[in-house]
Amino acid sequence: MKNTVLLCGLTALLILIGACSGTTTNKPANANVSTAASTPATAPTTAPNTASSPASTSAAQDFTLVNETGVEIDKVFISPHDKDDWEEDVLGRDTLPNGQTVDIKFHRAETAAVWDLKIEDSKGNGIEWENLNLLEISKVTLYYKDGKGTAKVE
Repeated sequence: MKNTVLLCGLTALLILIGACSGTTTNKPANANVSTAASTPATAPTTAPNTASSPASTSAAQDFTLVNETGVEIDKVFISPHDKDDWEEDVLGRDTLPNGQTVDIKFHRAETAAVWDLKIEDSKGNGIEWENLNLLEISKVTLYYKDGKGTAKVE
């Protein structure tokens, strides 16, 4: 009887360890946009890296977002310019501290070229950038100074 209890306990422990060591990914903002990170965007010394999926699954609209606003970004919304809604936050439960970066990945079937970007801090204050041609942009660095948001694109 003691051996059966011990065996059941060890089995349950192994199942729990296996479940906790599995990898997770952020929920996509919509069916076409997702972020993937091996470390949370809130890690102070490391930035999220690219998805572990093959390069063939990435899209031409993929870009790196750099936060140089001076505040922690709580939410990031990205939407095709011709749409009227923002859909879901691409960061999910993560945040993007000042000085950190996150890689924004699109589904390879995505065809829209021009996108709008909106960020919010934890108090709901937001800034929007419109008409970003993500087919020509690989990096967007966001700034906020003197009450105005600006972006440098590369």
